[in-house]
Amino acid sequence: MKTILIPTDFTQRSLDCIPGLCAQYDTQQVSFVFVHMFKLSDSIGDLLMLSRRSREFENISDDFYNRCTTYKKQLSNIEEIKIEFFYGSTMSMFRNFLENHEVDCVLNPADCSYNKINKASIDPQTLIDKSGLPVVSLIKVSKQDAVRQPHFLQEQHFAEA
Repeated sequence: MKTILIPTDFTQRSLDCIPGLCAQYDTQQVSFVFVHMFKLSDSIGDLLMLSRRSREFENISDDFYNRCTTYKKQLSNIEEIKIEFFYGSTMSMFRNFLENHEVDCVLNPADCSYNKINKASIDPQTLIDKSGLPVVSLIKVSKQDAVRQPHFLQEQHFAEA
């Protein structure tokens, strides 16, 4: 099973990568961790209330949840779709987050929708670059190319007898 971290702003556009990733990993189960990253506050009051935070979930529309559910039903190789928030800006915190979610690779932020959703949002690119995880890009295939050139997963070589 492959677990892919997807930086997101929780817009409908950020879900457009799911069918392409499922097609790229069509021979294995995949899990997606959609994450938005926030700078950890310096305020003691904010830190004490961090575990009770639900304000960030207000940025996720019902349409986003519904579309996740639809994809999970339609695409058989989806094992799980998680929605998470990362609070912090240090590599050790980010590595703990990645380890906790058993992330294998990260979707290239250029292939997904990531914009700040509030003033505490941070750019994920810096942490992703330093993490050392493989960065996956969506393979873009035009409809004409897909018709002309079928996709073969593995080429078999036969020895002459």
